[in-house]
Amino acid sequence: MNNAVLNNKIIVKSFEDILRSLSDKERRVIEKRVGINSEKETLQNIGNSFSPAITRERVRQIEDSWIKKIGRIIKSTLLTDIQTSAMNFIKLHGWVISKNRLINNVIKDLNINWDVNQSVLEMIIQSDYEIKKSKQKLGCQIYFHLPSIQKNDIENIYKEWLKILKKKKDVVSKNALFENILTNLNKKVSIPFIDSCLELFDDIVYWEEDLVWLTKWKILNPKTLKDKAIYVMKKEKTPMHFVEISNKITQMLEEKVKVNTIHNELIRNNEFVLIWRWIYALKEWGFNPGTVLDVISSILEKKWEPMNTEDITKEVLKIRNVKQTTIYMNLQNKKAIERVGRNYYQLKK
Repeated sequence: MNNAVLNNKIIVKSFEDILRSLSDKERRVIEKRVGINSEKETLQNIGNSFSPAITRERVRQIEDSWIKKIGRIIKSTLLTDIQTSAMNFIKLHGWVISKNRLINNVIKDLNINWDVNQSVLEMIIQSDYEIKKSKQKLGCQIYFHLPSIQKNDIENIYKEWLKILKKKKDVVSKNALFENILTNLNKKVSIPFIDSCLELFDDIVYWEEDLVWLTKWKILNPKTLKDKAIYVMKKEKTPMHFVEISNKITQMLEEKVKVNTIHNELIRNNEFVLIWRWIYALKEWGFNPGTVLDVISSILEKKWEPMNTEDITKEVLKIRNVKQTTIYMNLQNKKAIERVGRNYYQLKK
């Protein structure tokens, strides 16, 4: 794989090249559906934009038909790296994974910038005929899965979980919950599969990666705005745009929060790290605050010996999502960094 070439511009350009093989109507639907050259639109709005208008179901049919068409085309382009990465993560998580978590993992795995059009990534993944995508369902996140996983398999895990928690009427450790589900189920399933299934449902709460309970119990009641932001980010398990954090606080905790207020809270508390334009992560996830130069200096200081450009880049991208060219430019800062060989650098003594 040549991951270095995958950025938002290249991904969208490659995607648009594939769109040229479509009819005008098909191309127009897909462009509006993923938000190329405009905001992403709903099925209803897309249907109404035609004259005469077409139904939401017809828009959906056009979208589904096109997704099936491009699967083989993508296999012969660099976009296949996205499908390969997605498949690896789906298998790693027990053959099912939430859409948000999968997109987040693919972005990190391929070192793609966080401003990438995630709807385009989603459609590229969905076009792989070996990967299935669930439909929207109230109380459950959209997820990707392998064909051998059925909706009933996931719902059976959820039903067992509800039965155990309602009987216990108290917080349960994740390991204890897994053991009970494995004991009660007739069908043999893996721990990663159970874990991934439970993360799909809105009425489950995981806290500190070990405790599990029902959302309606409100056992954890975050008081401050900072705690509420941490609560939703731990629930989502992914870096988030500050507007999305505000929306999730309203949705999960039933408290309306002004967007500017939450943004100010994220800026002034060092528990949060700005990793891309208006996108924040939790510091405890391994993301470090400071400039890119600060991050590079910290890595070199810990190493105590010169490092080559490739290794420095890998270490930086583990904790900061920035363009690789930004890393290279900061390595040229002669006041802080010195070159000691072909592509080898160390802190200036």
